[in-house]
Amino acid sequence: MQPEMKVEEVSLDEATWDAYVIGHARASGYHLMAWRRVIERVFGHRTFYLAARDEQGQIRGVLPLVCLSSRLFGRFLVSLPFVNYGGVLADDAASQRALLERAIDLAKELKVDHVELRHEQVTGLQWPDKQHKVSMRIQLSEEFDALWKTFPAKLRSQIRRAEKEGMTFRLGRDDALEDFYAVFSRNMRDLGTPVYGKTFFAEILESFPESSRIGVVYLKDQPVAAGFLYGFRRVLEIPWASSDRRYNRLAPNMLLYSSVLKYGCEQGFRVFDFGRSTPGGGTYSFKEQWGAEPVQLHWHYWLANGGPLPDLSPSNTKFKWAISLWQRLPLFVSEHLGPSIVKFIP
Repeated sequence: MQPEMKVEEVSLDEATWDAYVIGHARASGYHLMAWRRVIERVFGHRTFYLAARDEQGQIRGVLPLVCLSSRLFGRFLVSLPFVNYGGVLADDAASQRALLERAIDLAKELKVDHVELRHEQVTGLQWPDKQHKVSMRIQLSEEFDALWKTFPAKLRSQIRRAEKEGMTFRLGRDDALEDFYAVFSRNMRDLGTPVYGKTFFAEILESFPESSRIGVVYLKDQPVAAGFLYGFRRVLEIPWASSDRRYNRLAPNMLLYSSVLKYGCEQGFRVFDFGRSTPGGGTYSFKEQWGAEPVQLHWHYWLANGGPLPDLSPSNTKFKWAISLWQRLPLFVSEHLGPSIVKFIP
């Protein structure tokens, strides 16, 4: 006989939520409750953190959901927006089923167009899914020298090129935020993508003091490449990274990633996650040259009215004109307008 599960919304200060997440083998760092505070404070979105409890009141599964709603992009529930992971965690099929059923009921109550769950792996979920993205990962060595020897000669040469040009790498937190954002916001404008506000990254640094860092590459005092780092368990991830394309010929991006990989080895991480990529795309090839291998990601959907799976990515042709327009904006305009738009793009 299947145990009876009760699904309820969990309050922000529910410590048992994080205890469950930390103890679950398939959890990501994005399941932690602090991400709820980040999203609520920075973006103002409604959040619904669902927990399945057994008859003894013990948590047997969790599902964090965020509701995004705008006239331009529609109304939907996502776990989790703005990052690569999230989705349902459960000990068994009964807990998972109870959470998904409650998510569907919630979607109907809120009159959303769809529910999107971002998974690396999940079993027994029959929702349609997109497999358009992979996570590119590399195994880290205890000693960086061992990893260095695996790099192709051309890659090592590019890293040395940056060093010969006098570029240096610095690791920081709040003291590096301004320089990180200067590089990041310019690159997002050049890509035609609305940029997150600086407060988003400041809030992450505050909420995850032990897990978040910023790495910046400088040419003299000029920041030319930068990445935001987030660690959970033995995995170090770089979910946001950019370089200033005006200096591409000097290979600052190569020094950035080499330095971050060295940091990961020294800090005891055993996997480096380069972030998600589209197979065959430019970023895929860039990460592949470091020895990174793809891990398939699954984005599962419940659709209120059937039809095709949603596509809010920059590759969607209907956004082509908007991307072209955004690339022409002055930087200060894109930094001012970007946060009010990107908050609705998951």
